[in-house]
Amino acid sequence: MSGQADLAGRNVLVTGGCSGLGLAMAQTFRRAGARVAVFDRTIPGGFAASHPDFLLIDGDVTDPASVRDGFGKAQSAFGRLDAVIANAGVSQNKPTLDLDFAEWRRVMSINLDGAFLTCHEAGRLMAASGGGSIILTASMYGVVAAPERLGYCVSKSGTVMMTKALAIEWAQLGIRVNAIAPGYVRTPFVEELVEQGRLDLAKLEKRTPMGRLITPEEVADAACFLISDSARAITGQIIGIDGGWTAYGYL
Repeated sequence: MSGQADLAGRNVLVTGGCSGLGLAMAQTFRRAGARVAVFDRTIPGGFAASHPDFLLIDGDVTDPASVRDGFGKAQSAFGRLDAVIANAGVSQNKPTLDLDFAEWRRVMSINLDGAFLTCHEAGRLMAASGGGSIILTASMYGVVAAPERLGYCVSKSGTVMMTKALAIEWAQLGIRVNAIAPGYVRTPFVEELVEQGRLDLAKLEKRTPMGRLITPEEVADAACFLISDSARAITGQIIGIDGGWTAYGYL
């Protein structure tokens, strides 16, 4: 990792940290010197053996009791939480006229309710311990719209406003709240969609001004910076990591 921030002595919890962006962030934080708790409702077999440095917590971000219990375990193990990444989320790609209410509620429950419960518990603990840093995983589709992604766009735009509202409310408590808004990232999930023909990689790369998709490590580097002392004056910001996608409005 280039320009690695120093997180020595920091304690970080990442929701949805067993795969994709969450795992990339957890690994980056650990390499930067932090102790890392991974909170996930699906911990794969063998994950503990391959990631012995992580504190693994089995939990569901949509369940208030589960969130409180999971954060309590991390607090007990580490003594305090310096940073929390509200990363757990799901995608949704379906024509809106075919979208039923249960599907709508699922994406809202995980992406929006889960972010609220995570931030609420993180804020409660950090207010009592003198502050900290919270990052929400939003999306470029929380900033600009896309067809057939209504639930996803609405839930991620909600996390954008949640970030700003919490940042201005909790600044006096020493709690910084920011969001990362990735574009298309070359995660195993995206690679699988490309192989299935559900995503056109050439079109995505052509549409992106940088001419390529973003890597998970690039997103993780940005998150690492945001929870470091180098970002101590940054709060209420939505950091786009999209290769210029949202800035581009030409042909």
